[in-house]
Amino acid sequence: MKIHEYQAKELLRQHGVPVPRGYAAFTVQEALEAAQKLGGSVWVVKAQIHAGGRGKGGGVKLARSLDEVKALASQILGMQLVTHQTGPEGQKVRRLLVEEGADIKKEYYVAALTDRATQKIALMASSEGGMDIEEVAHATPEKILKVFVDPLVGLTDAQALELAAGIGVPAASQAHAVDVFKKLYACYMATDASLAEINPLILEGDGHIKALDAKFNFDANALYRHPDIVACRDLDEEDPAEVEASKFDLSYISLDGNIGCLVNGAGLAMATMDTIKLFGGEPANFLDVGGGA
Repeated sequence: MKIHEYQAKELLRQHGVPVPRGYAAFTVQEALEAAQKLGGSVWVVKAQIHAGGRGKGGGVKLARSLDEVKALASQILGMQLVTHQTGPEGQKVRRLLVEEGADIKKEYYVAALTDRATQKIALMASSEGGMDIEEVAHATPEKILKVFVDPLVGLTDAQALELAAGIGVPAASQAHAVDVFKKLYACYMATDASLAEINPLILEGDGHIKALDAKFNFDANALYRHPDIVACRDLDEEDPAEVEASKFDLSYISLDGNIGCLVNGAGLAMATMDTIKLFGGEPANFLDVGGGA
């Protein structure tokens, strides 16, 4: 399960990770009121959809007046936002985040995720934060540093410092970065997340470290323990067929093909899809109706 950026930032805030002040808005009027509440002279108007690359798609804009906030909110709300993660059809923007501006000196990347190979938590960080982290991972993988955290021990100060120093956080700000990394890890563990990503994590002009964006994925098998996170679910962002199937505890995933699969058991479902692919066909879905269905 995924949540929106403003919801992810609230989780980080609850665990002590510094984030910019901001408010969610569902209408142009709410966006304007959010900017007025925040005060200041610069605001960021951000589209809220479950996909990355919003900035490149025109879903993140800077406003320097309340009139500009109003104009940008009108422009972004309701737009069909196309990014590299939405596909060509894009995703309709139904909510915004209006945030105070930030004094960005340097952008970094940090994420916690489950590493099945080592049965540990991988904490990854890079000096190359921002919109093109996928390109960094592909072209210059050496710029992404990793430490593997034993969940029985937790993230140690030494590991967090190794990452902070490794990605070039200035010496004066490294203790703050270590604190943020440890709080991100604690948030990841407490929420049963499968991914907790901050991109970018910024160094501000005053030397403080702050999460400027946030993305969380959660282990669906653990959601029964987190009704507060389930309450954040936005069904408008999910495939309607998958939403309908989830009501009946069916394991259903939409795919791009034209051969429907209705199979009794997950292993047999995978084998059926493999066989379809082997003979040049394309499955339209994965659907396991065995087991607990």
